[in-house]
Amino acid sequence: MSSARSDEDSVDWVGCLTYKSVATATPSARDLDILAARARVRNRSLGITGMLLFEDGCFLQSLEGPPRSLSALWASIKRDARHNHIEVLSEHIASARLFSEWDLLLDGRADSTPRVTGAAGTLPPAMAEHIARLVELALNADDQRVNAMIASFADQGWTSDAILSLLIEPAARALGDAWLDDSCSEIDLTIALSMLQLAGHAVRYSPSSQTIRNSQYRILLATAPGEQHMLGTTLLADQFLEAGWQVEMAFPDSDEALTNQMNAQHPDAVDLGLSEVLPRIGAIERLRSTVKQSRQAAGNYPTVISVGGRLFAEAAATAMSVGADHARTGLAGTSVRLAELVQKSRKL
Repeated sequence: MSSARSDEDSVDWVGCLTYKSVATATPSARDLDILAARARVRNRSLGITGMLLFEDGCFLQSLEGPPRSLSALWASIKRDARHNHIEVLSEHIASARLFSEWDLLLDGRADSTPRVTGAAGTLPPAMAEHIARLVELALNADDQRVNAMIASFADQGWTSDAILSLLIEPAARALGDAWLDDSCSEIDLTIALSMLQLAGHAVRYSPSSQTIRNSQYRILLATAPGEQHMLGTTLLADQFLEAGWQVEMAFPDSDEALTNQMNAQHPDAVDLGLSEVLPRIGAIERLRSTVKQSRQAAGNYPTVISVGGRLFAEAAATAMSVGADHARTGLAGTSVRLAELVQKSRKL
């Protein structure tokens, strides 16, 4: 890894590298655990910290540490036969680490099973502080500092997927917990969510190499009928538009309004979003009815139905109980997964 600074100048600096790649074979959950365990031992010996994401056949990894150690590790990573199509997204020098408490964070979604593990199994203090700071700024309606904070992570090489998964979504849930604990008012919560929504729109979505572009697939992004929180639905619009989908949005107040729009558009996929902020456990029965009526509206036209929100992020298996084809465990990668499901439905 190259650096414009001499060793003497960079004593207190760390090298930072972010890349993405495609797995040559789909690893199992156990494979990912073994990979992470071995990487942690190696990283500790080199003074390296970082984050590894795996989803839909792709790796995204951020690494940081002494430039010489990072260069040696990077040479080894490039020779690893478990992945190919390696693309460097960012390479720079920084004065401080983002992952100072993580020898390696693994967020692996192989076999549709999301798991997050760190050195202590929870968010490290550094990341928890970032999320707490983001929540504080959002509750204070400080849109300039919220945008500046999100932009600073993008400037350091974080992709929009990482920003959504590790900053915006956890901050939204923290805001929901604050409201449930009576630590903020409903007006405070609404304004704070709008701050996160605007910040999320400001980060350009970078589709993965598996994204199916120019497919002309059509998707209807809708909040579940009556759902007031639209953060997830609006942020998904950026992702699908960038991936080449034709996007329509709806905020229906009833199942009838939703099915009327489906009948008019015949979308290839429909995403029904519950709140990304609150669990909405009581919405299961109503959502089951909505999914059933949506299938009836689709008729003989093959339509993939996806559901999302905090409820499914924390209990993905709940999707089966409402009759959906897919449950989002997060916003990142949704366009890729639904494109795969649409393709599959066309072959049946």
